[in-house]
Amino acid sequence: MSMVDGRVRRWAATLVGYCLDVQPGEVVSIGATPLAEPLIREVYREVLRAGGHPLPVITLPGLQNVLLEEGNDDQITWHSPVAAAATHEADKRLNIASSPNPLALAGIDPHKQALANTPPQMNQKQRKASKVKTWCGTLYPTAGYAQLAGMALDDFEEFVFAACFLNSNDPAARWRELGAQQQRYVDWLRDKHTVHVVAEDVDLRLSIAGRTFINSDGKRNFPSGEFFTGPVEDSVEGHIRFDLPSSRDGRIVRDVRLRFAGGRVVEASAGEGEAYFLTMLDLDAGARRLGEFAFGNNFGITRGIINTLYDEKIGGTIHMALGQSYPETGGTNQSAIHWDFIRDLRQGGEVYVDDILFMRDGKFVVPELTAAH
Repeated sequence: MSMVDGRVRRWAATLVGYCLDVQPGEVVSIGATPLAEPLIREVYREVLRAGGHPLPVITLPGLQNVLLEEGNDDQITWHSPVAAAATHEADKRLNIASSPNPLALAGIDPHKQALANTPPQMNQKQRKASKVKTWCGTLYPTAGYAQLAGMALDDFEEFVFAACFLNSNDPAARWRELGAQQQRYVDWLRDKHTVHVVAEDVDLRLSIAGRTFINSDGKRNFPSGEFFTGPVEDSVEGHIRFDLPSSRDGRIVRDVRLRFAGGRVVEASAGEGEAYFLTMLDLDAGARRLGEFAFGNNFGITRGIINTLYDEKIGGTIHMALGQSYPETGGTNQSAIHWDFIRDLRQGGEVYVDDILFMRDGKFVVPELTAAH
């Protein structure tokens, strides 16, 4: 983007106004690389207009590679007091993913990556001192993300704008409409007990009894468009093949197949990246259990780009995450990982909730919900 596109201005205004709801006097940290400069500048401007205090936290691409290649365990797990201070001073946090090469860490020892992903140990006093209660993450279109998606940069930019509803004069209004639609699904799912997914290479059952579905309407993930819960930890039974590739720590894993018994992965394979995948499954006791089950509902995202922020939101898909649960769903699983895998149901597949057909071929089919929509 050689000059600031009007959609970038709308993007910044939506992030600051709709997603973060910045109020006068609030400190807003803005994490990014220099590649996201046009969006950083407009977000900075919008925070000022909202009466807030922008706090840019700009990182240089490639430094993480140097740390993981050269650092010892103590250096890798050390957490910067400057970064901690920025976290504690900020009222709200925006992270703009803007890597020049999303596969830059592909050659790093996965055990070192696991160390780097270990969250800082904070005592109760430090946790109370941290003011960040509202955060949002988005992705700025770089050549690296475009290449991974198999798209020209110009086409990828247009893809991002469409997925975020930024071609609309009022993107926030579009997100509120999607949120209202999703709330109907969330309300219908309340007090339900079982989910059964059936498709080619899929026959999976799990319990959602006592669990809460969360309406993700673009405020934390931008774009979003999903509703998710934490399945009962020991309830997952059956098998599933995930047909969209996934990327984590700079590695691509394809054709993941899992079999569950008693809620735990007892068989696992991958057509590509299997050694890394199996290493992550054995990272800790919670890595082999599901921490999330979700429906994708953003029909502005029409294809996968090997980026979870987008792929898990594709309308007509479901996704599941191995590892850490979101406590607000009622989930209790704990793990150092939260790794999402996506199954596309648009070309065939059914989801039953309490033996009622809820989704077929990627479309919601419960009569009272479709009539309301």
